[in-house]
Amino acid sequence: MSHRWFDDPIPAPDAAVLADARQRQMQLTKPPGSLGRLEDLGITLAAMQGTQQPQLDKVWITVFAGDHGVVAEGVSAFPQVVTAEMVRNFARGGAAISVLAQEWNARLEVINVGTVQPLEELPGVLDERVGPGTANFACEPAMTSEQLQEALLVGHDAAERAAIGGAQLFIGGEMGIGNTTSATAMACALLGLPAVALAGPGTGLDATGVSHKAQVIDQTLAFHRGNQPLAVLQQLGGFEIAALVGAYLRCGQLGMPALVDGFITTAAALTAVRLRPEAAAWLIYSHCSAEPGHRRLLEALDAKPLVQLDMRLGEGSGAAVTMPLLRAAAALHARMATFAEAGVSQQ
Repeated sequence: MSHRWFDDPIPAPDAAVLADARQRQMQLTKPPGSLGRLEDLGITLAAMQGTQQPQLDKVWITVFAGDHGVVAEGVSAFPQVVTAEMVRNFARGGAAISVLAQEWNARLEVINVGTVQPLEELPGVLDERVGPGTANFACEPAMTSEQLQEALLVGHDAAERAAIGGAQLFIGGEMGIGNTTSATAMACALLGLPAVALAGPGTGLDATGVSHKAQVIDQTLAFHRGNQPLAVLQQLGGFEIAALVGAYLRCGQLGMPALVDGFITTAAALTAVRLRPEAAAWLIYSHCSAEPGHRRLLEALDAKPLVQLDMRLGEGSGAAVTMPLLRAAAALHARMATFAEAGVSQQ
């Protein structure tokens, strides 16, 4: 096999900085452990950034958008045109993630990886269409192997741009009508579970809709079979999901922390980690979404999300909402005084 960029090494976070960060947390003016998970988060960010002064001033958010052929099976509560309409909404600043990016002063980039219809030029939107949406995976693989490599590369380049732009944290988001069906099918294949264990309402299906969606997924799984991460991604994934996988893998190679959003991004994260287990060390999980399958994915990754707010919007919005927690953890780790510095007795 010819060389593939995602086979390049992924470094581990700095072990010496990690050990020092643990020591530092024990010396800060507070009872050890009293800041709970913010302490672990501060330690993790210090090791990821290779410094006892971790910072999250520069945050880069990339939302990948793509359409899904499986929508033809009646698996979504919204029509397919909504994907393109939402890309326009991102460009105008009207979406949840647009508001949060502005609120936290984060850079927001939107990439069209594959809407069915080509879009006009839009501010802040890159046109990197791999194709006019994926094929209907109920009857054929979602994408060709060439399209898979192309979509992975879109994510690779996005992470690269973030790093060149000085990003201290990368957030990946997604938009694509039908993509909870795609992510659920991938999760079922990777975890070896039937669709009923994972299928949920997505954008708002009722019980009948959810059971129809599960049926479509089960038939599809019987048709495709297999649990190799790249094959699963090619057969069942979306262009935007493949781009997320590429972005997470490149973040790992670049030693850039990535904050994972909800169900769909976590399906991409599991795929990335199954492909390259070392990538796991660079991923932080923001929240547990209301989409029922998300918990199972988080368990499979041994991930402890920071919050549970019953969100299920996507776009990277759940990750963006937890940004202040990461900033707090970094600031506390970097700037609290040690007992020695403050002249406070420990006994």
